[in-house]
Amino acid sequence: MTEQKTALITGITGQDGSYLAEFLLEKGYKVFGMVRRSSTENFERIDHIKDQVELIEADLLDQHSLIEALKKSKPDEVYNLAAQSFVPTSFLQPTLTGEFTALGVTRMLEAVRQVNPKIRFYQASSSEMFGKVRETPQKETTPFYPRSPYGVAKVYGHYITVNYRESYDLFACSGILFNHESPRRGKEFVTRKITYAVARIKKGLQKELLLGNMDAKRDWGYAKDYVEMMWTMLQQDKPGDYVVATGETHSVQEFVEAAFESVGLKWQDYVKQDPRFMRPSEVDLLVGDITKAQKVLGWKSKTHFKELVKLMVEADLKVVEKEIHQSEFKE
Repeated sequence: MTEQKTALITGITGQDGSYLAEFLLEKGYKVFGMVRRSSTENFERIDHIKDQVELIEADLLDQHSLIEALKKSKPDEVYNLAAQSFVPTSFLQPTLTGEFTALGVTRMLEAVRQVNPKIRFYQASSSEMFGKVRETPQKETTPFYPRSPYGVAKVYGHYITVNYRESYDLFACSGILFNHESPRRGKEFVTRKITYAVARIKKGLQKELLLGNMDAKRDWGYAKDYVEMMWTMLQQDKPGDYVVATGETHSVQEFVEAAFESVGLKWQDYVKQDPRFMRPSEVDLLVGDITKAQKVLGWKSKTHFKELVKLMVEADLKVVEKEIHQSEFKE
């Protein structure tokens, strides 16, 4: 019988962290999740598996806490998914974004190097690193040109991972994941903002939806499909970096159209553009070249764009129904 593997996930309470934890538990892993100590705890996404994972308090800003977390969990694999990951916030808090999203990676890699360099390490890189794209589609060798403090911090995190791999022979991989969504996406992200608003409009609780740049194009996949690739990268004989995407691009407007269409409404009746939601510098077109991931990892996106949008709207209709029921109950 093979020995049970152990994984430590930073950012376990996030969208990707919760799906990854579920996936690893199904694989028979012992799963530790790293959480920051805060006065408000948000474990909503992992509530259903909380009794199956062990949570450790540590912080990407505190080197000592990371070393202690590794000593306590003794992981075979570390998945570094924690970051300040909301692009608009990175313009408001650029220094903090750098501390978490850039230097946090260095602290984690340094902790791995000191505690046990045999640990396999996954870094969550991002398509936002390509920013003002130099070539379309974008692949592993496409030069980066980030257009936000978040993108810049992710480039640092990406290259420090490469650096530790080459300098200290660590098994360290980066997954350059293009936009991946799900019903667990935070409501501040445009996709979830749209699907939640559509559900509220359908139920008569909201009259309009205000959005920024609707021409921006993204390569949107399903987060649940993507976490499988994080794991697959760490099962290879050699570490490497991979673009994970669908290879298809859709505009924000197409997302809006599909969302309203799924509940039988015309989007033009409800959507307005609002300059407040425009970014200081925009990323216009992102679409991934998945040749390497297909060849090496056997990657194929399972969930089609319209299917993903429908799945998110349906989940939000249930969320809104529950909210209506709760407010009636309070009255």
